Amino acid sequence: MTRILFFSLGFALLILPGLTPVLAAGQDFTSQHYRLRAVTLADGLRYPWSLAWLPDGRMLVTERPGRLLLLSADGRRQRTITGLPRIAAQGQGGMLDVAVDPDFAANRTLYFSFSEPGEGGAGTAVARAELRDGELQNLKILFRQFPKTGGGRHFGSRLVLTGDGLLFITVGERGERWRAQDTSINRGQVIRIRTDGRIPKDNPFVGKAGFRPEIWSYGHRNPQGAALHPVTGKLWLHEHGAMGGDEVNIPLAGRNYGWPVIAYGRHYSGEKIGEGTARPGMEQPVHYWDPSIAPSGMAFYTGDKFPLWRGSLLVGALKFRLLSRLSLSGEQVVGEERMLEGMGSRIRDVRQGPDGYVYLLTDARNGQLIRLEPR
Repeated sequence: MTRILFFSLGFALLILPGLTPVLAAGQDFTSQHYRLRAVTLADGLRYPWSLAWLPDGRMLVTERPGRLLLLSADGRRQRTITGLPRIAAQGQGGMLDVAVDPDFAANRTLYFSFSEPGEGGAGTAVARAELRDGELQNLKILFRQFPKTGGGRHFGSRLVLTGDGLLFITVGERGERWRAQDTSINRGQVIRIRTDGRIPKDNPFVGKAGFRPEIWSYGHRNPQGAALHPVTGKLWLHEHGAMGGDEVNIPLAGRNYGWPVIAYGRHYSGEKIGEGTARPGMEQPVHYWDPSIAPSGMAFYTGDKFPLWRGSLLVGALKFRLLSRLSLSGEQVVGEERMLEGMGSRIRDVRQGPDGYVYLLTDARNGQLIRLEPR
């Protein structure tokens, strides 16, 4: 039986059998600087994973079970895009990130990541294709995680276009933690390639024995948020820790970020991870969470709808079901505000829209696209 509970804040909460509670209209929240309204633009999304905008205001949403949706600018109308490759939708794998080429109006090009089936199991892959009349055409695989492996954990996977013909890709270590230090394969890394799939000549390990040339940095665990800093242009990312030790990092060329030799937190068994929290030659995080919040999705806020948030880093949380706002001073985190804790939703993606509002995707069988507005 469906139950509808009404609250004094002007919204209704639908509770459907076997589903996470969802917002039927809107809900108000108090933050440090603003009264916020969370407005539901679309629901019925099946484990949505990523959100991106086309130049005309329409939105692309990926669903982890293996769909790419095209939504109208108001989120009300949906169309399923055809032409996707085979996808291994298992565990944490499936249809993952999507990014729009800066010159989309001319070339119609999208980039997307997914868990690709193949010999040995599955692995993170990245493709580009042209979106024409609701269909992906001229599809080309740009990157394949090597080697593939069984299991459904830790695929990564965020895509960041730099705007100058380069593409960053985050890949997880697929639950094979010690292989994150093996640079002859793809485990727990940031990958840097050109948007046509070629390897940039200035990648740090080009021509170096024992290193795959596409590697930018390594020793990561499972990075599920990434964005370019709006001032410095540097790549920032966050990654899941084990039981404690979720991290924010600024991955620099050729650097080792330590997993699983060093980490904050412990294994799920309670045992110590590696050698502790530091070792020469391995980088320290900019920030870490202990206990873990299970971060996913990340965006720097630069808009005009929430001027007091400008320069903040917004991070979604799956475990604690909240939106974290990190205040920055240069490359240091100097404060954290936790918002939307009463919404009760696992936040999978966080984006700033072209209109300056903040948009969220909730991770559920009946997932939602939500817009945050100041009241």
